[in-house]
Amino acid sequence: MPSRRRRPSPAAMVAGSAPGAGDRDRGPCREECEEAMVGGDTRFAPGTARSALAHHSFRTLFVGAFLSNIGTWMQQVVLGAFAYELTGSATFLGVLVFAQLGPTLLLGPVSGLIADVVDRRKLLIGLSIEQLLAAVALAAIVSTDDPSRTAMALVVLAAGIGSSVFMPAYSALLPALVGRGDLPGAISLNSAQLNASRVIGPAIGGIAYAAVGPGWVFLANALSYLFVIAAVARVTMPAVPAPDGERGWRKLTLGFRVARTDRVVGRALVTITVFSFFSLLWVGQMPVVAAENLGIDEDSSAYGFFYGAFGVGAVVGSLAIGTVFARRSNAQLVRVGLAVYAVLLAAFALLRTPALAYPMVLLVGATYFGAITALNTAMQSRLADNERGRVMGLWMMGFGGTVALSNLAFGPVIDQIGMRPVMLFGAVVAAVLGWRVADVRTPEELGAAAVNPVGGGTPRPRHRRRRSPRRRLTVQRSGVVIVVPFSHSLLCPAYLDADR
Repeated sequence: MPSRRRRPSPAAMVAGSAPGAGDRDRGPCREECEEAMVGGDTRFAPGTARSALAHHSFRTLFVGAFLSNIGTWMQQVVLGAFAYELTGSATFLGVLVFAQLGPTLLLGPVSGLIADVVDRRKLLIGLSIEQLLAAVALAAIVSTDDPSRTAMALVVLAAGIGSSVFMPAYSALLPALVGRGDLPGAISLNSAQLNASRVIGPAIGGIAYAAVGPGWVFLANALSYLFVIAAVARVTMPAVPAPDGERGWRKLTLGFRVARTDRVVGRALVTITVFSFFSLLWVGQMPVVAAENLGIDEDSSAYGFFYGAFGVGAVVGSLAIGTVFARRSNAQLVRVGLAVYAVLLAAFALLRTPALAYPMVLLVGATYFGAITALNTAMQSRLADNERGRVMGLWMMGFGGTVALSNLAFGPVIDQIGMRPVMLFGAVVAAVLGWRVADVRTPEELGAAAVNPVGGGTPRPRHRRRRSPRRRLTVQRSGVVIVVPFSHSLLCPAYLDADR
C-alpha cells in the first residue's frame, strides 16, 4: 500500500514554510514519527478535539498543564475555604479574589504585548517558577498560629501577577501548536483540562484540607508547577510572530483597535466582560453560597465534592463544543447557552437543599463553560498570529479581571443582603446578554462581504473607511428633475449626458 505524504507541522507553517518544501529539505523528525505512531494514517475531522490531540507538542503541553492545574485548583478551593473560616467575612474573601485576579484586569494589555514579542519558552518557565515560590510562601504563612491577613493577600497578589502574564502567552501558543484548522478542538480541550482539574483538584483539596490542613495543600500546588515547567521545556516552540510594524502606544493598544474594527471580537469582549462582572460573581463566593444557601461547611469534604460537581459540568460543557457541537454555529451556541445558563442560575439561587444542589451546579457549570468556550472559539478564529496575544490579554481582563473587581465591589453587599439576590440579578444579566449583545455571527454568516486581513489569515474587515458626506447631482431630463447620489453618477454616465 503506498504511503501517504504527511502534512508539514504547524510550527513549520507558522514560520512560513511552503507545504511540502520543508519535507524535501530535512530528514525525519522525531516528533513527526511519534505522531505517526499515535495517529498512523488516520485523519480526524479538522477542528475536532481528536484532531488537535494528534499534534505531539500540543498533547505534551496539554498533559503538563492539566497536572499543574490540579494543584492550582487544590490551592484555590482551600484558600477560599480557609479565608472564610479564618474571618467569616465575604469582604476579605473578595479581597483575596481581587488579589488573585485583579492583576489580570490591570495588566491585560501589557501582558498581551509581552506574549506577542517575548520568547515564550523562557517566559512561561520563568512565570511558573515565580508562582511555585509564591505557593511555598503561602504555605509558610498559613502554618503559623495567627496567619497574617496582609501577608496572605500580598503573596496571593504576587501569584496573581505571574498568572496574569502566563495565561495570554499560553493561550496565544495554542494555534501555533495545532494550526488554525484545529484551533476549535484545541480550545475545547484546553477548557476541558482546566475544568477537569477543577473537578479533581477541589475533591483532593477538600479531603486534604480536612486531613492535614492548608499548608500541605499549598506545598502540593508548588510541586505541581514542575509538570508544566517540564512540558514547556520539552515541546518545540514556534518562532515569535513577525513584528507588525507598530511602535509605542499603537503597539500596546493594538488589541483595542482590533476589537473596535472587528464586530465578532468586539462583541465577544463586551459579552465576556459584562457576564463575568455580574453573572460569575458567585463562583468567587462559592464558600458563601455553600454555607448560607445550602448549609454545607466550607471546611468539609462535602464542599470539595460540591465544587467538583461544578467542575464536572464545566468539563462536559467545554468538551461538547469540540465534539458533539463541533459543526454547529458558535454564534448560536453562545446565545442559547447564555439563555439556558440564566434559567439554571436563577433556579440554583433559589435552592436550599444540598442534595438537589449537586446536579444543579453541574448543569450550571456545563452551560456556563459551553457558552464561554464557544465564545472564545468564535473570537480566536478571527485573529492573526501577531495580534493574538494582545487580544487574549483583553479577554483575560474581561474574564478574570472583572470577576476580581466584582468580588471586591460586591463583597460588602453580600455581607448585608446575602448571595441569593446577587445571583438572581446575575441571571437576569446573562439573559439580556444572550438576547441582545452576544451576537457573534461573522460577516459571512450575516451575508456581508469580508475583507482579508493584511498578511493573510481569516477574512475580516480590518479597517472601516470613514464615509464622506453624500453628494447629490440634480439633472434635468425631458422636463423631469432627477436627484441621484454622486456615486451613482460615476457608475451611470447617462445621468450626466442628459442633454445628449
